[in-house]
Amino acid sequence: MKRIGIIGGLGPEATINYYKEIINAFKNVSDDLNYPEIIIYSINMPGFLDLMKLKRYEEATELLLAKIDSLNLAGAEFAAISANTPHFLFDKLKEKSKIPLLSIVESTCEEAFKRGYKRSGLLGTGFTMNASFYADVFRKEDINIVVPDKEDQELINQKLFSEIELGIFKEETRDLLIGIIDKMVKQHKIDTIILGCTEFPLILTQTTYAGIPVLNTTQLHVKEIVNYCLGNT
Repeated sequence: MKRIGIIGGLGPEATINYYKEIINAFKNVSDDLNYPEIIIYSINMPGFLDLMKLKRYEEATELLLAKIDSLNLAGAEFAAISANTPHFLFDKLKEKSKIPLLSIVESTCEEAFKRGYKRSGLLGTGFTMNASFYADVFRKEDINIVVPDKEDQELINQKLFSEIELGIFKEETRDLLIGIIDKMVKQHKIDTIILGCTEFPLILTQTTYAGIPVLNTTQLHVKEIVNYCLGNT
């Protein structure tokens, strides 16, 4: 098995979930407690997000590269970032990284293409919903990315950073998110919804909402991590 490296902390709740999901995946492969070696570098979230807000992307890239280098020096043979927003920088990171990096966006796109989806709604941080890195990847497979209306984007972002990132999961917030998905189905005719923040699967736990299937980016990323670890890709 290849030694796994994870850039975590963006945020911590999702990082914990990644670890659990990887371990659970290996329970399904074997019942002899033969789990992989995992190295996690949990970085400071506000420090990274401040650079992104100020559009100091080169500094943000160098920050993440330094952490990936640390994983490499610690023995990681490949790495993944347990958050969607940093994938804005993924191409530069992949180009400069000394070890292979696995993309959450590419993993999700591959699944959407496999299932035949053509119009995917995207929920994420304000940055993720306003950036084009999802649309750029999905466009290559002729899949359109649709984001919520501006007002709904602001609500989603506010709930993420005031509740969900802190491990606070309110029923009213879940209902709000489901309502936004339902609105997107009715107004924009989306055929699937991408949980484009790795904290979303902690509050939106079902496989369908508003009559359409969910693409759980954490689950799809973990599947690729496990396959790569086992040498199946």
